[in-house]
Amino acid sequence: MKNILVTGGAGYIGSHTVVELVSAGYNPIIVDNFNNSEKSVLNGLKKITRKDITFYDHDFQDNKFLAKVLEKNKIGGVIHFAAYKAVGESVENPLKYYDNNVSGFISLLGVLEEAKISSLVFSSSCTVYGEADMLPITESSPIKPAASPYGTTKQMCEIIMRDTTNASKSLRSLSLRYFNPIGAHYSALIGELPIGRPSILVPFITQTVAGWYPELKVFGNDYPTPDGTCIRDYIHVVDLAQAHVKALKHLEKQPDSYFDAFNIGTGRGSSVLEVINTFEKSTGQKVLYKIGPRRPGDIVISYADPAKARKTLDWKAQKTLADGLKDAWRWQQTLSEKV
Repeated sequence: MKNILVTGGAGYIGSHTVVELVSAGYNPIIVDNFNNSEKSVLNGLKKITRKDITFYDHDFQDNKFLAKVLEKNKIGGVIHFAAYKAVGESVENPLKYYDNNVSGFISLLGVLEEAKISSLVFSSSCTVYGEADMLPITESSPIKPAASPYGTTKQMCEIIMRDTTNASKSLRSLSLRYFNPIGAHYSALIGELPIGRPSILVPFITQTVAGWYPELKVFGNDYPTPDGTCIRDYIHVVDLAQAHVKALKHLEKQPDSYFDAFNIGTGRGSSVLEVINTFEKSTGQKVLYKIGPRRPGDIVISYADPAKARKTLDWKAQKTLADGLKDAWRWQQTLSEKV
């Protein structure tokens, strides 16, 4: 059983990936400082996987500590999630994002090189493409200036990872450019739990419906789209988690110095108002919302062409937008019961 280090493994996507790693026969080792996650996630993981997941409550940027974790656990591969991810916050506080997302990643790569780790899967984002000229977005679409510092950090990390991998005699790496994760594990034992007021659409919807906020704010209805609101490719977090397992298996078969990038999405775009309407139809819950001004850093339309992942990784999204919204609402109800 291969040990896989998962940085940020108690976070939203990280925790779901831990579940899928266990299901696939891997042994995940979590490093997370719980800056943007809760320790209660570990209880959910134990109930789902029926095993105690090894975890370290620590910052991944501590090189000496991380080197000891790699050696002690005989780590065979790494999945790197530990990064700040709010577009709006990155616009307001770019240095915070460049320090953690870029400097921290450079530090991580140095430790992995020293330890001769063979496989690295990087949590990237469709924001690397900026405002795309043509849709759907393919991996060969131009990498344009990002619309936010968050997107820029992902662009920079991909370049740094590619160059480091090309120069390495042991590392193989892969970047997953995912679109907009939604939903939760069907058990409702783990799910998305943003700290503070959500900046992401679906948790803002569910928390508003649960009564945590009086109404949802829709950022702009004057975009050049059919209903005037932004369009995104919403992918179920379980589908996304399974893509990371496929990525690891793919890397295991590749030669040293291998690097590639893959879009992970459904191939279908949905507008903000479409998501709200689908939520209402699939859950029977009314969403109170108001239209506000546009938000800095938001891209108008973004949805994937996932054909490369389907062909090369043997991966394809299985769940629908309605599936993700129903699972997100089920998760929200468990949170509301705890408050």
